Amino acid sequence: MSRNLLILGAAPKLSELRDTLVRLEDTIIFALIERSQFKHNSKIYSANAMSFSDGYTGSFLSWFLKEVESVHAKVRRYQSPDEYPFTSNLPEPVLPPLEYPPVLVDPQHININDEIFNMYVNTVVPGITASGDDTNYGSSATRDIECLQALSRRIHYGKFVAESKFQDPSTHDEYVRLIKEKNRDRLMELLTNSRVEEQLLKRLKAKALIYGQDLSSASLNPDGSINANGRALLGLNSLSAASSEVSDDRVKTRVDYDLVVSLYRDYVIPLTKEVEVDYLLHRLDRN
Repeated sequence: MSRNLLILGAAPKLSELRDTLVRLEDTIIFALIERSQFKHNSKIYSANAMSFSDGYTGSFLSWFLKEVESVHAKVRRYQSPDEYPFTSNLPEPVLPPLEYPPVLVDPQHININDEIFNMYVNTVVPGITASGDDTNYGSSATRDIECLQALSRRIHYGKFVAESKFQDPSTHDEYVRLIKEKNRDRLMELLTNSRVEEQLLKRLKAKALIYGQDLSSASLNPDGSINANGRALLGLNSLSAASSEVSDDRVKTRVDYDLVVSLYRDYVIPLTKEVEVDYLLHRLDRN
């Protein structure tokens, strides 16, 4: 059972944070798979494309997102330091406020959800869906919101990662020096761990390969092995071996595993590190 790292009163260790980030990988992959079952339905992303009885002129997704976040705000979702809304002017909670230990410096100051929203709508959705319109607007937008919230939480977790790295005695003094110098480039170099990033991308590809397979016709044999009606199923014995099982003939999965990898490589990792650097540049504001 995982612990709630936000109530510990001290910065979580990197090993503890990685457990949370690994679980978020699963959440994001499954959310992408769920969205991919519907067509692009570009109408829900365009302003004035749908008629609202209240006179709203934005996109259906923006309207739906505001409605969902308004409900979540009432039950204190955005009082948690790892949750960030995409919309503004949300209602106050109907429940008593939650008190979290002050682990982060000004945790709500940095919010890059606008970038995440644009990246998701303009790059991710066209990549994981078939073109066209199947009129499943509500279902598509519901899955979009699940994807957006998971991506936002994963990327903004960079603040906790940055705090943990800042507290590391082996690099603390170097971080302090670079923060005082406001040396963004050197901070980016110091916090980057290329080996960990490479391992992450390999793990993501393996997960996307395994989770994306169609198991609808699979069953268990008497010996406990999986019967897939003659089809080879990848990675069922070893997650680490899944990527190496791919042949030159591309494996068909419910979501493009290369797209999942590129999503993290080109957006999630860089945006997370931007959050880390932005947070560190304000880290000494507490002193």
